[in-house]
Amino acid sequence: MALVPAGEFTMGSSMGDPDELPVRKVYVDAFYMDKHQVSVGRYGTFLDATSHEAPAEWDIMNKSMHQKRPVVNVDWADADAYCKWAGKRLPTEAEWEKAARGTDGRIYPWGNELPTDFHANMKKEVWNNHVVLTPVGMFEGGKSPYGVYDMAGNVWEWVNDWYGRDYYKTGPLKNPTGPSKGDYKVIRGGSWGSSPKDLRTTDREYRLPSFGGLGTGFRCAKTP
Repeated sequence: MALVPAGEFTMGSSMGDPDELPVRKVYVDAFYMDKHQVSVGRYGTFLDATSHEAPAEWDIMNKSMHQKRPVVNVDWADADAYCKWAGKRLPTEAEWEKAARGTDGRIYPWGNELPTDFHANMKKEVWNNHVVLTPVGMFEGGKSPYGVYDMAGNVWEWVNDWYGRDYYKTGPLKNPTGPSKGDYKVIRGGSWGSSPKDLRTTDREYRLPSFGGLGTGFRCAKTP
């Protein structure tokens, strides 16, 4: 895991969607973030150790050639259960954004230049039974300021927060954790099929907690 130190960072963007406003300074306590998205291999260890139900198409994912690729078809409860089993938790939306962009307000984890194939797995069109995904940690040039890989592209990542369209207007400026309830959970970071717009560190998307798609995975965080 990578340590993200305590302090303020700029959250939100004036160049994105309305739900990224207002841009504000947010303080987040120190936390650890997984350097990599949870892989098929690691998720398989979790399934072997528990009675948790395997995700759809697990027999296709769980092949030797895919063990280092990120797990997909996991809903929010699956992601939450894995993190708790591992002694961790899902990151908050604020933690995720800070781990992705750092404190200099960058547009992408690597900086402000548009993404290329050197930075992220993106703009693919055909699923092809998991082969479209790249093994975690391949894009050295796409790392975040804290050395976290794949925070843009490969798979969207579940975070802990409920989605609130106007939450940035009403949420606290210290350790925000999202609305107390809602219908949708937030996902971040874009996927193998995303355009550069979705790869921005500030882009917010949301899904029903029961959603588990071919472009959705997760990583865990931990309080020191």
